[in-house]
Amino acid sequence: MYDLYIANKNYSSWSLRPWVLMRELKIGFQEHLMPFGQVSSWEGYRKISPSGKVPCLVDGDTAVWDSLAIAEYLAETHAAVWPADSRARAWGRSAAAEMHSGFSELRNRCAMSCGLTIRLKEFPPALERDIERIGALWSDGLRRFGGPYLTGKSFTAADAFFAPVAFRVRTYGLKLAPVAADYAQRLLGLTSMRDWYADALKEKFRDEPHEEELAQVGVVLEDLRAK
Repeated sequence: MYDLYIANKNYSSWSLRPWVLMRELKIGFQEHLMPFGQVSSWEGYRKISPSGKVPCLVDGDTAVWDSLAIAEYLAETHAAVWPADSRARAWGRSAAAEMHSGFSELRNRCAMSCGLTIRLKEFPPALERDIERIGALWSDGLRRFGGPYLTGKSFTAADAFFAPVAFRVRTYGLKLAPVAADYAQRLLGLTSMRDWYADALKEKFRDEPHEEELAQVGVVLEDLRAK
């Protein structure tokens, strides 16, 4: 069985991607939580992950770090990670890579925090462009391949890479066109996503750098996390 090392579910969008992918595809794994800010744990973790970052997948004596690398490693033995159709597969890989390397304004201004509702203090043009591009990308995939997921009837890595965006849409009240908004709600309704969200709400740990970043960009309207 695989071992998947992740950080706090409330904050770690990068950890969510392989976690939700493996859950949706019923790929068995043992979860290992590495809380942010616990120095001793992270120093030891560097012996497992060369980058010292999460997520990291361990398969026997093989360690795979970075969410995109994990998806591709899993795809070597689990065909359902990407769609069977070559056109859908090419589109899905392109979409996942764009999410992996792009949308910097969305990442920087709308950090993931599952248990909060936040009103942004500013909504700059760069963020508007990121949101518009995500909406157009989602709508294109759903139209092109027939839905209900981005590359067709089945959940794939393309959907997993945008799963954190669905949480951001809810946290920050981001507005999308109807087709894209429905897709975000579809992701949030997945059993795996509901399970992640429930675990995130139970976490009592607070990472001060994350909390300070959130306070700088917005006003917290609601905090559903355990006290």
